Amino acid sequence: MYQTQLYHSPEEYLALEIDAEYKSEYHNGQIVPMAGGTPNHNQIAGNLYAALNFALKRQPYRVFIGDMRLWIPQQRFYTYPDVMVVSDQLQFVEGRKDTITNPSLIVEVLSESTENYDRGEKFRLYRTIPSFQEYILIEQSEMHIEQYSKTASSQTATSQWLFSEYDGETATLALTTIQFQISLSDIYDKVEFDVEE
Repeated sequence: MYQTQLYHSPEEYLALEIDAEYKSEYHNGQIVPMAGGTPNHNQIAGNLYAALNFALKRQPYRVFIGDMRLWIPQQRFYTYPDVMVVSDQLQFVEGRKDTITNPSLIVEVLSESTENYDRGEKFRLYRTIPSFQEYILIEQSEMHIEQYSKTASSQTATSQWLFSEYDGETATLALTTIQFQISLSDIYDKVEFDVEE
């Protein structure tokens, strides 16, 4: 469907997304279909979203899952992170209410087909977002979480990120951008590790 044209404008991409049967990312003119989700992927994202949404009620945060689109203008990149938290007033793409530009926290649930991309190129793109402060990567085949927290930024082109890892059901993920903790056993509730992705 998308392979007949080499370059699409952002407007063409957004028009195609309205009627698309599946979600796609937009990479500076190229439309790239996103991998389909699995029950484990959906369960993990849903568990974390529900816990965050409940913990942050009546606080100045907004939590989004899966269907909220993100635009990174500096990179001309549209995507759909698994979970996002916005810590200030929502900033939308001009003329739209379905695409934001200012998450402070992004969560991606990893799969075999996307984990290298999520850890590498996608993280590099996310780091160009001025409001972005924390990145959480969650394995779906085992209880393992990686956390990247922005610790320093200067007026120069230098920034620093702290890396932390969490393993096993007794571990507790503690976010740095907001006051929130959750056990890995709660994040992985109802996840079946013996089921293939």
